[in-house]
Amino acid sequence: MSGIWTRILLSVCVYMSVTAQIYGPQSVLHHPHHQGHESTEEWTEVVSSNKIEVQSVKIDCKVASRFVHTVMTSTALNKANVSQEVFFEVELPKMAFITNFSMEIDGIAYVGEVKEKEKAKQQYEKAVSSGQSAGLVKALGRNMEKFSVSVNIAANSNVTFTLTYEELLQRRLGKYEIMIQVKPNQLVQHFEVLADVYEPQGIAFLDTNATFLTNELLPLIEKTVTDKMAHLSFSPTLDQQRKCPECDGTLIDGNFIITYDVNRPQDIGDIQIVNGYFVHFFAPTDLPRLPKNVVFVIDRSGSMDGQKMKQTQEALVTILGDLYDKDYFGLVTFDDEIEFWRPSLSKASQENIKEAKEFVKTVTARHMEMLNTAMKNSSLPENRASMIILLTDGQPTSGEQHLPLIQENVRNATGGNMSLFCLGFGYDLDYAFLDVLAKQNDGLARRIYEASDAALQLQGFYEEVSSPLLLEVDLHYPNSLANSLTDRHFRQFFDGTEIVVAGQLENPEEDNFLLEVSAQGLEEQFLVHGEANIEEWTLMFPEQEYIFGDFTERLWAYLTIQQLLDKRDKCTPEESENITAEALDLSLKYNFVTPLTSMVVTKPQDDENQKDLLIADKLSEDKLLDQYSPGWDEPVVAMQMYSHLMSVLDGDPHFIIEIPDLNDALCFNTDDQPGTIFNLVRDPLSGFVINGQTIGDKKLEPGSKRHTYFGRFGIVHEKFEIRLMVTTRQILVSEQGKHEELLWTKTYTVKGLNMELQVTQDRSLTVTLKNAMKFVIILHKVWQLHPYHQDYLGFYTLDSHLLSHRVHGLIGQFFHGVKFEVSDLFQGTDPEKPEAMMFVKGHTLNVTRGWQRDFRKDVKNGEKVPCWFIHNNGTGLIDGDLKDYIVSDLFKTV
Repeated sequence: MSGIWTRILLSVCVYMSVTAQIYGPQSVLHHPHHQGHESTEEWTEVVSSNKIEVQSVKIDCKVASRFVHTVMTSTALNKANVSQEVFFEVELPKMAFITNFSMEIDGIAYVGEVKEKEKAKQQYEKAVSSGQSAGLVKALGRNMEKFSVSVNIAANSNVTFTLTYEELLQRRLGKYEIMIQVKPNQLVQHFEVLADVYEPQGIAFLDTNATFLTNELLPLIEKTVTDKMAHLSFSPTLDQQRKCPECDGTLIDGNFIITYDVNRPQDIGDIQIVNGYFVHFFAPTDLPRLPKNVVFVIDRSGSMDGQKMKQTQEALVTILGDLYDKDYFGLVTFDDEIEFWRPSLSKASQENIKEAKEFVKTVTARHMEMLNTAMKNSSLPENRASMIILLTDGQPTSGEQHLPLIQENVRNATGGNMSLFCLGFGYDLDYAFLDVLAKQNDGLARRIYEASDAALQLQGFYEEVSSPLLLEVDLHYPNSLANSLTDRHFRQFFDGTEIVVAGQLENPEEDNFLLEVSAQGLEEQFLVHGEANIEEWTLMFPEQEYIFGDFTERLWAYLTIQQLLDKRDKCTPEESENITAEALDLSLKYNFVTPLTSMVVTKPQDDENQKDLLIADKLSEDKLLDQYSPGWDEPVVAMQMYSHLMSVLDGDPHFIIEIPDLNDALCFNTDDQPGTIFNLVRDPLSGFVINGQTIGDKKLEPGSKRHTYFGRFGIVHEKFEIRLMVTTRQILVSEQGKHEELLWTKTYTVKGLNMELQVTQDRSLTVTLKNAMKFVIILHKVWQLHPYHQDYLGFYTLDSHLLSHRVHGLIGQFFHGVKFEVSDLFQGTDPEKPEAMMFVKGHTLNVTRGWQRDFRKDVKNGEKVPCWFIHNNGTGLIDGDLKDYIVSDLFKTV
């Protein structure tokens, strides 16, 4: 978003004046030395050694009134005569909260503990500083996040992992959906998926499916559905899992899907009361659709060029064709200029839609991006839902760039009269900014993933908001306890969705609970009254396996925490502090892992005095990244968090983006003149910069091309007042006015206030910057009398996760992940280097399978690193062109 954003959104205001999915668990239970390309997007059990035997995998999912309680359990036996490490990895829905985790080893249970995030972080840092092992579990995925833990198991011992999480299902497009992705990649002795659904309103329909079903597996799905209950199970035997009688391969490979909806006999909705807590589900049917005013604001900046723009055009052409004939619509495109398709909104007639489609097809990407524009109210007919749908992939690059000011300008412009929906393409955008911008204007933000289905993602989102039925929905509960209610006012109610409100009863001993719903319909006010008998509801829920504890209370706590976290972005700093404290108290009380808490898991070691510490965090959406494992015969989508991604630049100069978890890497070279200075890392929020200057050979070797290498690095941290220059001869250090010169000729450690340097004689320099980054610079020594070559440097990142989401630069842009798809593998001109097509950052590239060298362990010879090589100076992989990263000075910070 740019300075033009406020101007754009302001202009649009003026312009306007004229199912629920739950994605099931993924688990990887494997030996750490496993190599291969199995997908890790789904529930996966992997054992690379026949000494580790997976004895059972069980997924037990219970649903009571849309609230899901899932328990995942895996048991493994170490059959070897020595101890081995076993990993347990689970993918769970982004909206879910982990509530419990335990490991049972030889009858002894080790249970995770939920703590305030800051305290957990301090405990983690203390463990690291004292030399104990410590690991961070991070979240990633389009719809999923990953929980991971490993433990060392003694010979002939077993371990049982148990993870529990809870989530409220969201209704989308008229249904709830539970998707359990199952891909064991091996045979499992006892494999079982169970699901129990209890809906007091009555189950309208319930369907099951699985993408891997064969005629032999189909009868193994057992389903029993009555009026209010459903039970499903899938438990193939070892032989039934086999691809063939003598095969070790498994047929279980795909998605296990449950979709259902409930009966809705009354407009007032359904009220359920248990143990002093209530939940109200409101989703009236058979209401006439409201017409809407909708403006599509399309980013046409240069970064949208290629596949992004093509998919945006494809989606908009389809969406325009789906407009209701009583809707009014408009199109706005922007970069550093704003262009309106027409000066005012147009009715969605066939002729206008046809002309709009032709206009969309002509939109091309160009120039810079701006987004600071406005909107004022309209003179169009009343009782319309007014919305703006913004499609962008960037951050402010011109005009007003101060994000809080942009947010304030847009909020003032909309005047509380329209909703703003922000759709952000890919990962190179400020998602947190889009999220706040949308929430402050009664909308929502959604990330659109740069994949082959991006157009379908856009269409799917529009379908969710295309049919408003009610405006300004207010729900009243006279008998509720003060300050206990979750949100009870909603700007719009869309067809196929559901409004959920929960709270506490003021007096649980009363007989009746009153409620009222008011809203604006198409032609008249929508107003309904109702009441529920409290005593009747105490008898409604059967004492049986379908129900788990006081689920209405936990549903209330879950919903309250989610909404409190959203409200923090809409209030003053003082109010935000109080809201955060309230959400934290509830998270700790109900043992939820939320963005404010962490789960601390203490792992045993062979040494009784040693413990390993693991912290399970829940990250915000701007930190969530997809992860898929690469396969040679299928598209590859690889996305890693900082803890799994490392950048290398060494040699001539070779850039390597290593992804250790995938056993894969991307690489490219640069063709430049000696003396060129590149910006490698730049974090504008901290003022942290790394620049590198290339050098050439002493003279050109006959018959060879010119080679360049890195000969100098300049490191700046403005907040810490640090400057560091590293050359092949010396290391110059400056911190808060103090200067020191270090030489490569001896080994020593230097500690400053915010920096630590460790020099290994004639070999390496390790730099640790507090709250910023840790990296290693390798010194390559060359015989001084060599006629052509001279000493040069290599650069290796070790830890960059503390840098902000705004970090960029030639290698910094990859610190928070990179997504790519590889397909269509074919034989190239070199029989030892196959080629393929790669889709990355909206570009389709021809890439070559090759290798580069990592010199950290062996400075002389290096170790081969296989990688996908991107040609032409990394064009298509790096943002922009190589020349965009050239700076004028070694300490240039802007």
